[in-house]
Amino acid sequence: MTEGPRSPVRVDAWLWSVRMFKTRSAATSACRAGKIKIEGETIKPAGKIMPGTRVSISRPGHVVILEVVHTYAKRVGAPVAQRAYRDLSPQQIKPRDVGLPRRERGTGRPTKRERRQLELLRGYTKNE
Repeated sequence: MTEGPRSPVRVDAWLWSVRMFKTRSAATSACRAGKIKIEGETIKPAGKIMPGTRVSISRPGHVVILEVVHTYAKRVGAPVAQRAYRDLSPQQIKPRDVGLPRRERGTGRPTKRERRQLELLRGYTKNE
């Protein structure tokens, strides 16, 4: 189930085994797309990691920074997976904490004008 305490493991296999990705192929695709960085450098899926390595995962809207504590090549349960890394990610600010305007529940669907204003405020549309 586990590798030795200091044995190197493939990056994509470790990310899958500690439940950062649902499938190993998703982890492999993320590595190939350059969304996984080791010590600031993009890495191939077959790259090796050991305990003490810092892994950065680019997700939509934020970056997850992990320090490897244990290496696993096989998928482990959620409680074991949480002990396999140390989360060093900066605190994420949620839109509800910033004070963005929100529509009250039960007011119906937004009009086209209101929807455009919300999208512009949230940054979903391009400014002309």
